[in-house]
Amino acid sequence: MTASHLTLITGAGGVGRSVLEKLRARDVPVRVMVRRDDDRAAQLRALGAEVVLGDLTRPETVAAALEGARSMYFAMPVSPDHLLAATVVASVAREYGRLDALIDMSQMTVSQMTATSTTESRQQRLHWLAEQVFNWSGLPVVHIRPTSFLDNPLFTTLLAQTIRKKGTIELPFGTGRTSPIAVDDVARVIATVLREPAPHVGRVYELTGPRTVGMTEMAEAFSKVLDRPVSYVDVPLEQWRQEVLSTIGLPPHIEQHIVTMCRLHQQNRYDRASDDVERLTGTPAQTIEEFVAERKDFYLS
Repeated sequence: MTASHLTLITGAGGVGRSVLEKLRARDVPVRVMVRRDDDRAAQLRALGAEVVLGDLTRPETVAAALEGARSMYFAMPVSPDHLLAATVVASVAREYGRLDALIDMSQMTVSQMTATSTTESRQQRLHWLAEQVFNWSGLPVVHIRPTSFLDNPLFTTLLAQTIRKKGTIELPFGTGRTSPIAVDDVARVIATVLREPAPHVGRVYELTGPRTVGMTEMAEAFSKVLDRPVSYVDVPLEQWRQEVLSTIGLPPHIEQHIVTMCRLHQQNRYDRASDDVERLTGTPAQTIEEFVAERKDFYLS
């Protein structure tokens, strides 16, 4: 693929927007599909993207968005429609598309799942099934499986609140270890693959931070960077769900996914580390300390 080949991006949130910025910095033409022509769409245009309206569950809009595109980044927010969207995209791309690569944003939990496993969230199950659909489609697919994001509210907004008030990180992760990754590192990998997809087709990339840490170690990292005492408080999962999560007003599907993520952390299912970020991009994934240092004011004020 050359820089003149058009890339279609869906799900232009944190990762998608960063991928857009990295591709445009190299003059790769980018089309972004959005559901509404709003302020965010205007911001994407300002970044140099062609913006089209569409819905991943509506084949006719997917077909229109794919016209002329040679690569596609498929992603969407946590949604019960994930499998439907993946099936629509696979079907339309097979019939109407001429893709050199389809990059599928999945989840690292899929690496530990089977056709009959039942301990994962409904969202994680949808990702597993979506991967099967893309594989069966015969399309030139690359699966990206990041672990939990450092940019997730679990590690940003919620932590900032308790760090400011009490000098604590309060999460129901028990003694489980984790290796969260920054959105920007995931975007760097995706942009790298999109610029020259041929060597990556058929691959699965598991993306994590550079090392796994227990939550006490994470608190120590925050304490070091913020230059104030920060300790970890292990909150019972049901208490945390009732006192914190339920007050946010999330849809049931998203709440169930987050609760399951916490339970899997307790079971040490997130104790995983990969060097795929450095191997693919030449630069290691950000450490927790580096991530926090860039957002020091956010966590303290």
